[in-house]
This record gives sequence, structure tokens and C-alpha cells, in this order.
Amino acid sequence: MATVILVRHGRTTANASGVLAGRTPGVLLDDVGRQQAVRTGERLAVVPLVSVVSSPLERCRETAGYIVDRQEGSPTTPVEEGISECDYGDWQGRTLKELSAEPLWATVQGQPSAVTFPGGESMAGMQARAVAAIRRHDAAVEAEHGPGAVWVAVSHGDIVKSVLADALGMHLDLFQRIAVGPASVSIVRYGTSRPEVLATNTDSGDLSWLRAAAPAADAAVGGGAGHE
Repeated sequence: MATVILVRHGRTTANASGVLAGRTPGVLLDDVGRQQAVRTGERLAVVPLVSVVSSPLERCRETAGYIVDRQEGSPTTPVEEGISECDYGDWQGRTLKELSAEPLWATVQGQPSAVTFPGGESMAGMQARAVAAIRRHDAAVEAEHGPGAVWVAVSHGDIVKSVLADALGMHLDLFQRIAVGPASVSIVRYGTSRPEVLATNTDSGDLSWLRAAAPAADAAVGGGAGHE
């Protein structure tokens, strides 16, 4: 099976000011976000990547650029609409402080599967199209490059959280329990029996073990020996 590394974009000007950017054009990484993206690129430099797939929004394409720049090879760099930010509709561009007073806020926190943003999409629809896109790319990567291939998907907080929830077998109503920080790295493998979540929300640590780790078809009973 291939390995997908899920990367959230680095911190943006909107993140720093508490604004829900959504799909607003022109939202870029701030100085902290660029430093975060550089650090993530450096962490991933030791892993030969066959592809770095990005959401079409600028903040993700910026982050993807820092990752690609540090690769010795030339991974493909497709843009994937399926992992674009949630369409928050009328919520887009408003501050989180203001939105927290909306009646819908409590449902977003406690029952996201029931949420459709006014003028936007449902959170269930967001998860469905993101998971479908990730699984489609993963299957294509494995078919072309073999089961040891590693690729990256650069996306957004709610997108990464929803993909991880699916991989963990969690109901969408529980996905707010997952934290995904700016420029963080999470790792998933889709096996024939089940997905395997190798890491979530990491912002440090050596990833060179991904170069030599042979994906196992079955879970190691008792936890296995791990990597060196």
C-alpha cells in the first residue's frame, strides 16, 4: 500500500487574526506560516516523494512549494479541487468570535454531521468529497509507483481532520476531537482490510523511517517492533 502524508497549510494572516478565511482568494502565509512550511519541507526532505497534491487555494500551494523545493527528485504537483477548503458560505470572512455567538456554532462543535453552512456546503459533503479524492489519488499512486510509494496532500484543517476521522473509523460527529495544527504532518496508509493511521498532528521528529518501512498488509498483533 502507498503512504499518504496529510499536511495542513502553514499559518496565515487570517489564522493569526481569528478570521474564517474559507475560500477567500489572496489569503497567504504570514511570516510564522512560512517558517512552519520551511520546517515541514525540511522534515520531508529525507523522504522521496512521488507526488505533492495541493488544494487550489494559495496558502496550500505556497506550503506545497516549500515541500517540493526541498525534494531531490521531481514529484508531480497536481492541484485537487476535492481537498479544497470547506465552503463555509455566509460564514466566510467573519471572525471566529462573532461566529461563536451564532446558534449553529454549537452544532458545528457537537454534531457536525447535521451542519450545512448557510449559503455553503454540508460538513458531511465536505468529508465525502475529501475522502474520495484522497483515496483516489492514493490508489493511482500505488498503481503507478508501487506499494512503497509516499505522497503528500496539502490541505486545510477541517479537511485533514475529516480524512483522519474516516481513517480512524470515527463518526464525523467526533472529528472535533482531532487537533491538526498549521503545517502539521499526519500519516495514513490504506490497506486492503482497513486504513492504518501512523501519526497525527506532528510538527517535529525524524521521518526518514518512511524511506525503508515496508508496509504490512495486516496489523501487528501486540503492536509490533516499530521502526528504528
